Amino acid sequence: MPKQVDHRGRREAIARALWRVVEQRGVAQLTMRVVAQEAGMSLGQLQHYFASRTAMLSFAMDFASEQTSVRTHQGLEKLGDHPHPRDVLRLTLAEMLPLHADARATSRMSAAYALEALHDEAVHEQARRGLVQGRALVEQLVRQAIADGHIDSGRDPATETNLLLALTGFTSLIELDVIKPRDALAAIDVHLDRLFRST
Repeated sequence: MPKQVDHRGRREAIARALWRVVEQRGVAQLTMRVVAQEAGMSLGQLQHYFASRTAMLSFAMDFASEQTSVRTHQGLEKLGDHPHPRDVLRLTLAEMLPLHADARATSRMSAAYALEALHDEAVHEQARRGLVQGRALVEQLVRQAIADGHIDSGRDPATETNLLLALTGFTSLIELDVIKPRDALAAIDVHLDRLFRST
């Protein structure tokens, strides 16, 4: 019988190789040849799965988003059946920061993707769509928390969502050793305490 090839597995392995290149060498080294070498395959083999650098980068970013969702879901399961919305928001924000190896890889991938999006319309639209969806999920959590009385009803959900997402700006400060991860988490906790204090 012919050997079965796990095409999805191969594509994911290439995506992880791409993450390693971005994390260890930087975006400037992100070529198909370098990624193929990191993945332990020839350029021709890689091109069998991705016809272009953009296609490879887009898949790697989608896969990174999937992995973030998996980690977030696992974290939510640990919070129990009816987690407090403050805990859900904290988990969501923390997962957006480079606080551990997987999140750090995702964070650096996002930075590379954002740079690519500035000069490629197709990537721009895909990146924008992902950010819009992510923001909508956070706003949904905020609106539900207001509806359930956990956050004061006088708060504007759109503004509060924007303020929460602004906390992900700690990424660069953490990556460049300006602040420690614990400092970012402390700031998130203070902000969430203020947001939920009025109830």
